[in-house]
Amino acid sequence: MKLQGRVAVVTGAASGIGRALALALARRGCHLALADIDEAGAQSTARDAQALGVRATHHRLDVASRDAVKAFAPAVQAAHGRVDLLCNVAGVALGGRFEQVSEEDFDWLMEINFHAVVRMTRAFLPLLHASDDARIVNISSLWGLVSPPGEAAYSASKFAVRGFSNALRHELAGTTVGVTLVHPGGVATSIAKNVRVPPGTPPERIARHQAKMEKLLRMPPDRAAHLIVTGVERRRARILVGGDAKFVALLERLVPVHHWRVMKALLG
Repeated sequence: MKLQGRVAVVTGAASGIGRALALALARRGCHLALADIDEAGAQSTARDAQALGVRATHHRLDVASRDAVKAFAPAVQAAHGRVDLLCNVAGVALGGRFEQVSEEDFDWLMEINFHAVVRMTRAFLPLLHASDDARIVNISSLWGLVSPPGEAAYSASKFAVRGFSNALRHELAGTTVGVTLVHPGGVATSIAKNVRVPPGTPPERIARHQAKMEKLLRMPPDRAAHLIVTGVERRRARILVGGDAKFVALLERLVPVHHWRVMKALLG
């Protein structure tokens, strides 16, 4: 896929993988419509993208809002005239075992991590179909390959993104719209620091969990973005970002039921 002169929509563009992906696309000459609930962060990313010589707009967007997403697509069309690439990156984390997590928090996470992906896809598909070469890029996770304890909500959302993306790819076969599903491994973003936890969780337990996660989150976002964009250019259906993601994908295939025993032993 040739990205020069194309227009990409990127959610979660204020930081982390979303910001890095936006700048990687800009370096390839791709114009950008950048969305995030953190408008100042999205604006900062847009300025850096513009410095690379592309047209970039920033938009405050709560992807959990049906009305906001519905209004976002015509706003992007008015600003850019077209859309060739939709990158659904925005996401949140929620820790705690299922019985500890409230129904409200579970629903909050699903609205952002999964339902927003569906809404964004529904809103932008007409514009993508109008392109001669378009692609949807959905970010799942390592926990969209396996499901560890304490991640019931997050893993459910990322498996949902995986299932939706795979089915959508088959449905869009033969059209000009392709689908790429991304499973990042340990990318050094702020998601571990910003994880929502059940009320009453002891601070020392939160600190231990964050420290453990930060040890696993080692890949720089810029490196992850490079791998994602390279995969998009090659029209890859699935992109495993990092050796950890590749290892877990293989392990799940070899030991589909008892893989967590192996992972638990390795993680210590």
